[in-house]
Amino acid sequence: MDLSQRKQWNANHKKLTNIILKPAEHQAAVDLFLKQHSLLHASEMSHSPIATLEDELVTNLREETWRNYPVSAPDTKNSIAWHMWHITRIEDMTMNVLVHHDQQVWHLGGWGKKLQTYYAHSGNEMTEAEIADLSAKLDIQALMEYRMEVGRKTREIVSCLSPGDFKQKVEANRINELKEQNAVKDEALWLLDYWGNKTIAGLILMPATRHIFLHLNKSIRIKHRMQKFKKSAYPLESANIQ
Repeated sequence: MDLSQRKQWNANHKKLTNIILKPAEHQAAVDLFLKQHSLLHASEMSHSPIATLEDELVTNLREETWRNYPVSAPDTKNSIAWHMWHITRIEDMTMNVLVHHDQQVWHLGGWGKKLQTYYAHSGNEMTEAEIADLSAKLDIQALMEYRMEVGRKTREIVSCLSPGDFKQKVEANRINELKEQNAVKDEALWLLDYWGNKTIAGLILMPATRHIFLHLNKSIRIKHRMQKFKKSAYPLESANIQ
């Protein structure tokens, strides 16, 4: 994605925000979401005809760049491996448990073992030692496969929503389910409160799209700094959540 495509993504996100709660615009909102979401995963995931933001990140990305922690960047010190794992865990939890009332892809596919990590939470409020451990040991190929499966499941879930569903509040029992699964660390219980105050639309507009966009941008800036690629226009953007 070049700068003009990034600007278009932002413009489309604003459009999605404006129509997502209008039942009469339901199908248009679903279609726009699918377009936005496709640009945040590997093009293989949705058969995107254009290179995606994730494609840009992983092309020629060296393993040491994936794993390096801490990084020297103005808006993050976490590794690219952490960012990619974090956004995928968040998408999995919110879409499958809170929206679809189902099990996480993580549990159904035994992804903890495949990724060679025992960290099953969202990644928020991790210690420096924990981030360093995750960054060093995570199976990167398995991570990309996990992202693919989570992304495809999200698209299935949103495509099956009915007019009016975007207005529904997140159910408290689903928040409790995530708490029982230790989906967030004790130090990050605020995240469950944050999700618990959202509608389905709110989860679509942040965890399933904007949150991924922000973290991929951070990761691309890390790549450019570490691999000394030609400087591109990646304006600093900060998310409300880690």
